[in-house]
Amino acid sequence: MSKMSMKRLSLLLLLQLTCYFSGGSCGKVLVWPVEFSHWLNIKTILEELVTRGHEVTVLISSASTIPNSSKPSTMKFETFPVSLTKTDYENFIERLLEEWTYVSKDSFWSYLSTVRTLFWEFFDTTLSICKDAVSNKKLMTKLQESRFDILIADAVGPCGELLAELLKIPFVYSHYTSPGHIIEKNSGRLPLPPSYVPVMLSELSDRMTFMERIKNMFYTLYFELFFPTYKEKKWNQFYSEVLGRPTTLSETMGKADVWLIRSYWDFSFPRPQLPNVEFVGGLHCKPAKPLPKEMEEFVQSSGENGIVVFSLGSMVSNMSEDRAKVIASAFAQIPQKVLWRYDGKKPDTLGPNTRLYKWLPQNDLLGHPKTKAFITHGGSNGVYEAIYHGIPMVGTPLFADQADNIARMKSKGTAVRLDLETMSTRDLLNALKEVINNPSYKENVMRLSAIQHDQPMKPLDRAVFWIEFVMRHKGAKHLRPAIHDLTWFQYHSLDVIGFLLACVATAIFVITKCCLFCCLKFAKLGKKEKRD
Repeated sequence: MSKMSMKRLSLLLLLQLTCYFSGGSCGKVLVWPVEFSHWLNIKTILEELVTRGHEVTVLISSASTIPNSSKPSTMKFETFPVSLTKTDYENFIERLLEEWTYVSKDSFWSYLSTVRTLFWEFFDTTLSICKDAVSNKKLMTKLQESRFDILIADAVGPCGELLAELLKIPFVYSHYTSPGHIIEKNSGRLPLPPSYVPVMLSELSDRMTFMERIKNMFYTLYFELFFPTYKEKKWNQFYSEVLGRPTTLSETMGKADVWLIRSYWDFSFPRPQLPNVEFVGGLHCKPAKPLPKEMEEFVQSSGENGIVVFSLGSMVSNMSEDRAKVIASAFAQIPQKVLWRYDGKKPDTLGPNTRLYKWLPQNDLLGHPKTKAFITHGGSNGVYEAIYHGIPMVGTPLFADQADNIARMKSKGTAVRLDLETMSTRDLLNALKEVINNPSYKENVMRLSAIQHDQPMKPLDRAVFWIEFVMRHKGAKHLRPAIHDLTWFQYHSLDVIGFLLACVATAIFVITKCCLFCCLKFAKLGKKEKRD
């Protein structure tokens, strides 16, 4: 028997023992994931489920960028064939993100119209992959025979809810946000009053002026009326055909037993919460581990000045040479040492205080006592790690939710925002000096860090608890509000208001008619008495 086989066998035996000693409460979990940073979040949950003895199967397409079972893992990866190749899919995603990054924001209508088109392209590809999955009879038979207890999916990648319906098992969503909160509102039915809950992509805070509330209402109406995230007709028709009854994508998604929202009140602005919604932001955060020897020596050489960490995330490791020169020139003028995740040509202006790396242990660097600032694109994962470790930020958002994330941090006094494509060396230099030398930034982010750490239950434990809760009770329909069974006019009580208005109008009409009748009667009597 090979070493790899022995390792897998040992892991399986360990899981069985864990399940046995936990009272046999382990379950079989099926996962429909989404790529890239979304996968990093859900992977954290899955690894914790595995350590608790659950059997986890991740369903991925042959075009997926998620690492599969070629490496020893306690998770099982079930790969199904699709017409799209992995290279084509990677190039497709890269093109979408590049178009979103460089689209002009000068015109509100053209910007959001472009974003909508990009979403439609993404979800058309997702629909194609979903069709390949559910039409694969061999795969579906295997899934049916496996008798899973629960399905975990990311709400941004539809199809998981369809599989759950076909397999007749409960499902739980892992979700962060969507443009205009469309998915949360239409499928999750989360209450999001525009008077104090800023619309995603509006870049507003919850403390809005009158004019900002007008802007937020305008965004709300735009997303409600002109920004369908999916080409709904295609999805609705497909789901209806597969399930053999009239239905919609939104209705099927609305059957989720629990929504695990990857946010919390240190990052997000307070808003109403439903019983089947749990906020688990920062579940991937963890204490820092020791740095590699060479990196630790460089960090320690910074002395009292400390270090600055610069990373644009796993999806952006390169930039234009001109931009790199501007950034390197700014770094060369600060007393801190800089660790920069960069995979391009070495800039001519690079100072001796800056080192380039193709990969950085970001969490471990942010948790290092010598770290003074974090330059980030504003991805929610990186921002949460900065909050967790109490590091002030310089934000250079590129696409998606990143601008809103940095806007939140800026409103909370923990970040300065810059535009990566237009900032000068002086802009970056001043921003770094501001967040490092102005003590308010450190104080504010440490306050958020204290909130993140001061919870009755760790976010990861809370997420796992609710997944296990749904497995134990074979669903959580008692937490699902009745709003899912109401039409939009019933939810807003428009039918009740209309009925009451009709009653009032009828009463006024009857009273008016009676008064007129009485007046005419008295008038006739008066005329008769005068004649007499």
